[in-house]
Amino acid sequence: MNKMTILLIEDTIPLAEVYMEYLHEENAEIIHVTTGDAAFAYLGENSPHIILLDMNLPDVDGMDILKYVADIGVNCCVIVITGYGSVSRVVEAMRLGAFEYLQKPFDQGRLVLTVRNAMERMYLRQMVDTYKSQYGITEYHNMLGSSQVMQTVYDTIENVASSSATVFITGESGTGKELCAQAIHDISTRGHKEMVILNCSAIPKDLMESEIFGHVKGAFTGAIADREGAAQRADGGTLFLDEIAEMDINLQAKLLRLIQSGTYQRVGNAKTCRVDIRYICATNRDPLKMVEEGLFREDLYYRLNVIPLKLPSLRERGRDKLEIALNFLRKFSEEENKNFKNYATQVEDVILRHPWPGNIRQLQNVIRNVVVLNEGEVVEIDMLPNDFLDSIVEDDGRNGTSVNDNDISEIEVDKKLGVQNIRPLWETEKKVIEEAIEICEGNISRAAAYLDINPSTIYRKLQSWSKEEEKELN
Repeated sequence: MNKMTILLIEDTIPLAEVYMEYLHEENAEIIHVTTGDAAFAYLGENSPHIILLDMNLPDVDGMDILKYVADIGVNCCVIVITGYGSVSRVVEAMRLGAFEYLQKPFDQGRLVLTVRNAMERMYLRQMVDTYKSQYGITEYHNMLGSSQVMQTVYDTIENVASSSATVFITGESGTGKELCAQAIHDISTRGHKEMVILNCSAIPKDLMESEIFGHVKGAFTGAIADREGAAQRADGGTLFLDEIAEMDINLQAKLLRLIQSGTYQRVGNAKTCRVDIRYICATNRDPLKMVEEGLFREDLYYRLNVIPLKLPSLRERGRDKLEIALNFLRKFSEEENKNFKNYATQVEDVILRHPWPGNIRQLQNVIRNVVVLNEGEVVEIDMLPNDFLDSIVEDDGRNGTSVNDNDISEIEVDKKLGVQNIRPLWETEKKVIEEAIEICEGNISRAAAYLDINPSTIYRKLQSWSKEEEKELN
């Protein structure tokens, strides 16, 4: 435990000396003042860990000091010392945030124990503050999420940003690889320069060499003027090669030379140019598998894979899904002049349980669809896009969680009844599910658990039954 500071506010000097003698073996520096004015002056410039406060001072009421500490938000434990034993004053002191009180006279053991408890409390506060600062980040350079996997990503970015080493980002499509690359660039020493982005999957193979290295006029058909390539634009900054695994293997050798030597030649020109570039690359494929298949140069892979950084899929990020969805909802509501603020419980459940194969990009598109096409303050289940709800049902079916005749184990057709008593299966399902919801007092997640189905199945069924009832009415 680090050494702590104790501010002792006591006007009776002999008593103050006794208290300091009692505490001389504690791991603390004791500052003694005898008046309220001196206490106010000290607190105006310092933040002690513990305050030992005598309530009966010559110039001010000790309660005024306690109120001052509460008002300015000093992060400390105040131990009130009183000789009057007034219950009302003690209660008021505790209401204002006092940690503990000592009634005169008290012995050394009581004082030491109380101070040690206060020191332990402050130590725990420091630990919590440190934990929050290191692991409680919810937004980091436009990346959202407070899950442990994202804290690891943030920590890695912080560690690698100051280096010039190449970073190889992997992860599924839509996980935020470009945002990650931008964060690395922004907090690096090259952040004042441009990060040039080159999407290797979006540029035709025949034009890729020119895109990277540039060309001179007449180098090929259509080259009507000299053109600066991405390498030149990224000089002094960062070149982000997105979807690097899609690059033609014949061009990979030239890229390897650029990375290793820092030199290149424009298409159609023999002159060698030199650049200083920090490289970040990304792919949604397995680069090692591509190396094994002969689609990616092994030497280039090991040259790029200096610092590997894998971004987690959205399904691995727990409640981050809801944090991100709320952020999108409020952002898009502001952009579209809508009033959406929150999600209904059923929608939250869908967001948390859905695997989101398209990751953040899919979630973003679903939320934007909801905001653009609907009105209100709370997103209800029927506001979700139909194709999205259909995909939930299909996923449930693949996972063996859709409602079928096996789920409705307690429903039997009475063979003695006539065919006129046979009802459509959807009505039978509806009856069972509605009864389960009623028994569970409206808690759909709980009802789904008892029925051994996914809650999203119930939400989809409720919507489809509503449509069936509308058809019958028409």
